[in-house]
Amino acid sequence: MANIKSSKKRIDIARRNTERNKSRKSEIKTLIKKFDAAIEEKDLEKATSYFKKADKRLKQAEAKNVVHKNKVARTTSRLARALNEINA
Repeated sequence: MANIKSSKKRIDIARRNTERNKSRKSEIKTLIKKFDAAIEEKDLEKATSYFKKADKRLKQAEAKNVVHKNKVARTTSRLARALNEINA
C-alpha cells in the first residue's frame, strides 16, 4: 500500500476509472449480443435499433479512450456488414 498521499489518491482514481470503464465495456458487449440475436431472428427493426445504440456507445467509448479506435472501426464494420446482409 502506498504511503504518500498523492499515491493513495491516484490508486483511488484508478479504481474508480476501472469500474467506470468496465461498466461501459459491459454495456457495449450486451448491446452487441442483442444485435446478434436480432440478426439471428432476422428482425430488421430490432437489429437497426441495436446497431444505432451500439455504434453510439462505441464511439463514446473511443472518445474517452476506453476502447481503441481500430477496435471500434472493426466492430462497427462487422455490425454494419451483418445488417446489410439481412437487409439485402
